Amino acid sequence: MKAFLILEDGTIFEGQSIGSTREIISEIVFNTSMTGYLEVLTDPSYAGQAVVMTYPLIGNYGITPDMESYRPWPDGYIVRELSRMPSNFRCEGTIQDFLEKYDIPGIAGIDTRALTKILREKGTMNGMITTNESYNLDDILLKLKEYRTGNVVDKVTCTEKTVLKGNGKKVALLDLGAKNNIAKSLNSRGCEVTVYPAHTKAEEILGTNPDGIMLSNGPGDPEECTAIIEELKKLYASDVPIFAICLGHQLMALANGASTHKMKYGHRGGNHPVKDLKTGRVYISSQNHGYVVDTDGLDPAVAVPAFINVNDGTNEGLAYTGKNIFTVQFHPEACPGPQDSAYLFDRFIEMMNSNSQMMGGNQ
Repeated sequence: MKAFLILEDGTIFEGQSIGSTREIISEIVFNTSMTGYLEVLTDPSYAGQAVVMTYPLIGNYGITPDMESYRPWPDGYIVRELSRMPSNFRCEGTIQDFLEKYDIPGIAGIDTRALTKILREKGTMNGMITTNESYNLDDILLKLKEYRTGNVVDKVTCTEKTVLKGNGKKVALLDLGAKNNIAKSLNSRGCEVTVYPAHTKAEEILGTNPDGIMLSNGPGDPEECTAIIEELKKLYASDVPIFAICLGHQLMALANGASTHKMKYGHRGGNHPVKDLKTGRVYISSQNHGYVVDTDGLDPAVAVPAFINVNDGTNEGLAYTGKNIFTVQFHPEACPGPQDSAYLFDRFIEMMNSNSQMMGGNQ
């Protein structure tokens, strides 16, 4: 069946329908990862977006147990060529069946290189995936200009508290759209991780006396999460060690007077170099974000830049002055990788240990 991708600027791509045949409007973004398409599909940060995979062949190892959530989250999926016969000893099915099961429409057989060039030159824009060959372009363009992603954190966060048992430090993880490997990375280091829904009150979290607080990744415009930001102000004031990733990094910055802005086309892929400003060392990181923290007006008495992106100089992390808080824009828990920055979880545990010793010494 034919399918069409219609962009906000009027560009039309024709390909073949994959997955669901329903019509969707979404924000079109691209990911440059060469592997890990299943982790991309199941990353809650893609809620409200349709993902273009720039690597030309997708699905050659099928659907495996490497899921970052219990289901896929993108509104749509766009590929150059979809492997119809996956080959892997862990394979449990095909992407085609996976997309159909979760009612996610997609399109294959289009020039994803040309599409990515458009998104890089003109910036991220809205688009429609449709199988309707009798579409009215003028009506669609009007709908595309009016479309807004909205508050998608509420869509992806967990609905109730869960606990991963451990014998080490007790960590409260605020689920803003958390990838599974964040909790696993902490749990594998001995931590007992309690996962809380995004709108949990700060008083409830602090009432359990956690050794540390983890703020997860998540989707959407950080400035729309006004209620969550108010709770983060209370967590900031608590002096409990805090480590934040991606959306959590942005929300903590907003809670302390910083601002954010939407990037032209964002950072999405597994090959983004980030520089640690303290050591000068560069790490290759996995990233998925369309917004970034502005550091020009950042008060150094509150926080200072800790990491920058080597390619474009944008902020990739903050260290909070006089606080046991550090935050990063990239993903140290990345699956399938790279795992260059996984050491940040060890830094967080060291921070919790130091805080415990200090608190013990004051009692």
